[in-house]
Amino acid sequence: MAKRRQKHEEHENHERWLVSYADFITLLFAFFVVMYAISSINEGKYRIMSDSIVDAFKNTPTSDKPIYLPMPTPQNAESGKIQVQPVPVQAQPSIVGQTDAEKQARRTQMKAVAGNLLNVMDPLVKNGQVKVTESNRGISIEINASLLFAPAQAVLNSETVGVLRAVAQVLAKDTHQVQIEGHTDNLPIASPIFPSNWELSSARASSVTRLFVENGVSSQRVVVIGYADNRPVESNETAEGRARNRRVTVMILAENEGEKTDLTLDPDIRPAPPSVVPPLAMP
Repeated sequence: MAKRRQKHEEHENHERWLVSYADFITLLFAFFVVMYAISSINEGKYRIMSDSIVDAFKNTPTSDKPIYLPMPTPQNAESGKIQVQPVPVQAQPSIVGQTDAEKQARRTQMKAVAGNLLNVMDPLVKNGQVKVTESNRGISIEINASLLFAPAQAVLNSETVGVLRAVAQVLAKDTHQVQIEGHTDNLPIASPIFPSNWELSSARASSVTRLFVENGVSSQRVVVIGYADNRPVESNETAEGRARNRRVTVMILAENEGEKTDLTLDPDIRPAPPSVVPPLAMP
């Protein structure tokens, strides 16, 4: 009678978790490698775009700060890595000093223009009909409309033409851009000539502009704007406030006013697709 073979006891493997753990670590390592590669590429591109936008809003020409775009080299083209060339620094201290000197020269020039305007308009400034202020935008000459025009009219009073000609002579010797703004109160106007306050404010600003151009101010330096009653400086609830809001403002703009710089975005950035509006459900 054959003896039965004794079955060997199967030992339980307590280290099977190492296989799953190793797979998890491998996947996690691959995930972080991919994320690092993506973040490294985008960081360079968005840093370049950010620097360009900051320079544009500071009104600094892009030619003063050369930018080298990331270009793939033959050695790393297959690996997908991109090398970013360093941005050279070219005599930064001297550029900053020159910019400060230019700003100081502009301030001095604007101060001289403001002084000349105050001299020719001194009597009107003292009686409160003209207000001359200076800000970062430039010099603002605010003239009460009652001094220049009859009610609901845009023809200049003959008494004030001499003062405006003196202002024009000061501006004709200057090179700054001039913005002439017309303002009204909120009382409606409806006439065959001026259907609304828009036309009245624009016509009054145009009358002042025409006189300036006829007295030597270059027409290429002048811009005419009609604001109607949309830029009040006082409340329109009182007669005094409405009289203050009826005005013509001559703005001598600072040098950096109106400058523009073209912005170039990264070619890899694409506009978002247009949103599709779902059709309305019929009842």
